[in-house]
Amino acid sequence: MAILARTGRLAALILAALLGLGASSGWAQSDSKTLRFIPQADLRSIDPIWTTAYVTRNFGYLVFDTLFALDKDFKPQPQMVDTWKVSDDKLAWTFTLRPGLKWHDGTPVRAADCIASIKRWGARDAFGQKLMDATDQITADSDDTFTIKLKTPFPLMLNALGKLSSNVPFMMPERLANTDPFQQIPEAIGSGPFKFVKSEWEPGHKAVFVKNPDYIPRQEPPSLAAGGKVAKVDRIEWLYIPDSATAAGALKAGEADWYEQPTQDLLPVFEGDPNIKVAIVDPLGNVGVLRFNQVQPPFDNPKMREAVLNLVNQKDYMEAVAGDPKYWKTCVAIFVCGGPFETTAGADELEHAPNLDKAKALMKEAGYKGEKIVLLTATDQPIVQAQALVTQQTLTKAGINVDLQAMDWGTMITRRASKEPIDKGGWNIFHTWTSAPDNMSPALNAAVRGNDGKAWFGWPDDPKVEELISGWFKAPDFDAQKKLAADIQVEAYSHEFPYVPTGQFVIPTAYRANVSGVISAPIPFFWNVEKK
Repeated sequence: MAILARTGRLAALILAALLGLGASSGWAQSDSKTLRFIPQADLRSIDPIWTTAYVTRNFGYLVFDTLFALDKDFKPQPQMVDTWKVSDDKLAWTFTLRPGLKWHDGTPVRAADCIASIKRWGARDAFGQKLMDATDQITADSDDTFTIKLKTPFPLMLNALGKLSSNVPFMMPERLANTDPFQQIPEAIGSGPFKFVKSEWEPGHKAVFVKNPDYIPRQEPPSLAAGGKVAKVDRIEWLYIPDSATAAGALKAGEADWYEQPTQDLLPVFEGDPNIKVAIVDPLGNVGVLRFNQVQPPFDNPKMREAVLNLVNQKDYMEAVAGDPKYWKTCVAIFVCGGPFETTAGADELEHAPNLDKAKALMKEAGYKGEKIVLLTATDQPIVQAQALVTQQTLTKAGINVDLQAMDWGTMITRRASKEPIDKGGWNIFHTWTSAPDNMSPALNAAVRGNDGKAWFGWPDDPKVEELISGWFKAPDFDAQKKLAADIQVEAYSHEFPYVPTGQFVIPTAYRANVSGVISAPIPFFWNVEKK
């Protein structure tokens, strides 16, 4: 009954939004060559190397291109690369670019651009860092050919260069790629199927992209991030609408064509509308994340992190995030449920949580005496907000002094980069979620890394995990990799507790019935999409 009541109230709000849209929005009725898309967050950063935020990753796939890309079977396929070869000793990989590639400013794509782009990505991304550790030098053999010379064989070279999700090794001109990887690029010039129209960018409202007439798609059919990226619309407008009722009204009225992540309360409203299709295009889904700041007290103490792990009830989080049980499941596997390295090894505490008595005992051992902890939340991100509210309630009941600080997602992804104390703008806990393919192996799961200053926000320092991950990269076969993945999970759950997974869930998307060609993927790709 409560769900029906909420849906009824939401339907009334949507009706009110519909009545006001035409007069107040100023949006023209959609035409077949313009796709209007409601993204899951406001676009604040245009640098997909500087941030792991998915809205910027999605932006990146419109504007930039990659050397390789993963197909629907998660196998790397050439994208910007035409041909490549590997030396007999596996220490030299030579790549030749496809002919005719151009940057959006009209200049040709050169090997030097790709070299600078790989190095910048390799400074920030966990997978890229491993590649850089194995690399001796990268040299340009000509304007269209370059060679990566290794110190030690790196069998996952193509998987690294074709990494699917944040941080994606997008290629950009050398002058942009030479930007300090810890500073944001000043403009977004790529070679991808769409151009970013910076003059029409209105942070907090709109981002605009137009078809790149110089883009030469590959001839293969599209498959996940690989194959031919054929732009079938001339213009894409991202319309940021933080209010879900207004966003739903825009989709129902045809003033928007695609709503990336509608909230759970909206799904019954959309499912009853013949003009709207609700689809699950990402069967593996996403993983909720509770992330600790390990350079500031009290979570610099592993016992405090373990205490929070013992308070987490994944069912509470998933009910808040995804509602209907058909959209979620509990999952303690660091490398995701349904993936090749799924295991419950070492996860006994989380499997049997919540355990309030143990959590309080650990808090006492850690010397916690009611100090304030700052929990960040983004009110325009329902997934983040839902998790944060559960954490606030859970930790408060356990006697932890929680200061929930609300902001928008753009502010939060900037704030989480701060290592300052909480009285100087720092933080103790934030929530996010990651696409399951981002977590499927030790090569991809950035949140489990323990490489201190190079680690993802939270900055764990765990030499044992790093040793095990290095061993995983050198493992001779899948069985050895699987054992090492289990050992990594045991270390994470028994000593360092870098983060707590709050469950695994899928996020349906919704688009107008006259939209077709949406690719089945954990990322909203815009090539192959058309309107009739």
